[in-house]
Amino acid sequence: MPIEPTLINSQDSAVRWNRFRAGLGLLVLVLVSGMVGYTLLGLTWLDAIYQTVITISTVGYHEIGPISTRYRVFTILLILFGTATALYTLGVLIDTMFEARLTGHFRRRRMQKRIDRLKGHTILCGFGQVGEAIYEELVKSGRQVVVVDKVAPDSGHFPPELLIVSGDATDDEVLTRAGVDRATGMVLALDSDVDNLYVTLSARSVNPNIFILARATQKDTVQKLEQAGADRVVNPHQIGGAHMAALISQPEAMDFLGEFLRDGDLMVSHCRVSPDSRLVGRTIGEIHIRNRTGCSILAIRHHDTFLTNPDLDTVLGAGDLLFALGTEGNLQQLRVLNETG
Repeated sequence: MPIEPTLINSQDSAVRWNRFRAGLGLLVLVLVSGMVGYTLLGLTWLDAIYQTVITISTVGYHEIGPISTRYRVFTILLILFGTATALYTLGVLIDTMFEARLTGHFRRRRMQKRIDRLKGHTILCGFGQVGEAIYEELVKSGRQVVVVDKVAPDSGHFPPELLIVSGDATDDEVLTRAGVDRATGMVLALDSDVDNLYVTLSARSVNPNIFILARATQKDTVQKLEQAGADRVVNPHQIGGAHMAALISQPEAMDFLGEFLRDGDLMVSHCRVSPDSRLVGRTIGEIHIRNRTGCSILAIRHHDTFLTNPDLDTVLGAGDLLFALGTEGNLQQLRVLNETG
């Protein structure tokens, strides 16, 4: 599901700041030219600075030094060019600051309205290196994602299509703005285990049905997060270590699996057998799942028991969780077959 852009392109803001920098540079050039000109007309460098500033700013103080025709002509030109440059630079600065503040305000309001209309979305708390990788995979899978992070939305740190609530995830009001009561999933990728624990408690109290996946950096925190209400807890260090160990012991197999699941057309997904499905009470061989859908059943989870590589005479029951391998089209056919009563 493509996500519509929510942040205004920053090119307009960059153009305005470039205009301001150009005006500021021109103003500095006019000031230097005025000081050099008055110095050549016989003023000391301090008097030249003073005369240049009062001329450009049009404050109305009296002139310094002998007033000659050249002095008057130079002052007229300095007034015309200097005041015009100063007014242009000041105008661009005011426009840039006001426009940035105004568009930022409306942008945040518009984004919040979009978030308020979401339902069944996933909330991602933390947008560091881990959070950014999680976000990319969630978007690829078609999920609507709302990011909660302390960094301001218009900081340039986020991709333009990102929906973000700026604030501390441990703040209940911030979670409310992210739609925690309407979300179906939450990923906690904050750097602090304590913060992940606190957000787990807060989210579970507001939405008992939300699926919470939490990140843990310490082994001792895993059990605490599960007790606090996290459905799954992931320790990236432990997973990374296990993956590296597998790479050194079975590099070819791991390379195959990584390439197979990351870049191939095939994927592994699950499908729960519904009570009114035609799969209930029938064997895998009777349904001919492989021939009808193109999917291969890798495993079946019945309650808390896993049956890997099930036989064709395995009887399916309501509530069984089928883990299937196939393309997106194959997996969709399996879901349709499961829904057919």
